[in-house]
Amino acid sequence: MSDILLKDYRPRPELVTETHLVNKPLVPLIDGHNHIGSQFGHPWEDRPVKELLDLMDEVGVEVMVDLDGGFGEQYLIKHLNHFKKTAPERFYVFGGVDMFQFEEKGNSFGDWAAAEFRKQCSWGAQGLKVWKSFGLQVKDHTGKLIRVDDRRLDPLWDTAAELKLPAVIHVGDPAAFFRPLEATNERLEELQHHPDWHFQSPPYPPLLEILEGLRCLVKSHPRTTFIGAHVGCYAENLGWVGSLLDEAPNFYVDISARLAELGRQPYTAREFFIKYQNRIVFGTDMGMVPGIYQNYYRFLETYDEYFNYDTSEVPGQGRWFIYGIKLPPRVLKKVYQENMRQLLPRP
Repeated sequence: MSDILLKDYRPRPELVTETHLVNKPLVPLIDGHNHIGSQFGHPWEDRPVKELLDLMDEVGVEVMVDLDGGFGEQYLIKHLNHFKKTAPERFYVFGGVDMFQFEEKGNSFGDWAAAEFRKQCSWGAQGLKVWKSFGLQVKDHTGKLIRVDDRRLDPLWDTAAELKLPAVIHVGDPAAFFRPLEATNERLEELQHHPDWHFQSPPYPPLLEILEGLRCLVKSHPRTTFIGAHVGCYAENLGWVGSLLDEAPNFYVDISARLAELGRQPYTAREFFIKYQNRIVFGTDMGMVPGIYQNYYRFLETYDEYFNYDTSEVPGQGRWFIYGIKLPPRVLKKVYQENMRQLLPRP
């Protein structure tokens, strides 16, 4: 027994439980948070769009929101030309602003960012994506770390409001990424494989400080529609997310890349989905992987117990399994398509 290492441990549950595989969702859905660009290892911009459309049809994805438009003119236009012009009714492509330009632009960054986003929208971008470097790594011209609620960014948020386009915002990361690398860290194996995902304070800000900055940002811009990525950026604490949803009618959340968190708190998660059924949108963040979609459908549509949330034998985000929450059909329809359709600009 002493020769068995944790990395080689593959326990097989002896539970005898029902299995309900769900190959397609109750209704065709809108994936409101996904990446189909080369930076995430899914270089669909270099493959025929029909291949992607066939896979989308196979798993019941009617519309995909592509957050890989980026902020470079060449890259964004390439995505718009490849996806949007080929199948305009199936893809929405979001733009983004290079926050690291803050160091060069200084106090004029907000006006510059607003102008850049407006230009992207003139090319065809249909929303704004804000990456997690914001609040963690972006500094201004004096070397000071930029807070999430920095008022110098007001012109950017006001422009999104004026154009009636949603802003998908990712700040922070899983709570364990801010904890010390020690035996009690539940994501230790993942962080050993991705050391650049570790944001322990110091030198990084505490997670709660970043999240409270998000709260302040959202509440101070009530005309701007914010979609908090990854269950409002704090899937481990649905009470905190719910409090922000209560306080800010302009705040929505997507459920991308947090099946591992939602599925191990099934009672709380089910209540959360039902209470905030008008404010939750579907998303995966995992490219076009049929097995990932089917795990989401199984979680949302069945009461299956203790199943693997990942497509690998050992789940990548933590060594635990999840439970289904079997949402009512009326809630599923809202999460799968109706809520996101209201937030996207009309064709």
